[in-house]
Amino acid sequence: MELFNMILLGFLVVCAVSVSFSKNLLNSILIFMSYSLIMSIIWILLESPDLAITEAAVGAGVTSVLFFITLKKIHALQQEPKEEEPGEQNQKTE
Repeated sequence: MELFNMILLGFLVVCAVSVSFSKNLLNSILIFMSYSLIMSIIWILLESPDLAITEAAVGAGVTSVLFFITLKKIHALQQEPKEEEPGEQNQKTE
């Protein structure tokens, strides 16, 4: 069990460091979600189920949804460009 705790703490440190170095905002939100989920597992292991539920609901749930909505509103989430069909390109050049 001690090894599992150390692995979780290692993942927690990796998530904390990688979210600060991430250039992509979407990746940062996903790393933040994983940080919150790992933290909720640690709260369960520390026998604090009320904090674990709160961390999972607020940290990984509500906060992440609010981040996604904010990125969508400020147009930071870029949509993939649509690929043109081969026939469409020929029509434009003619």
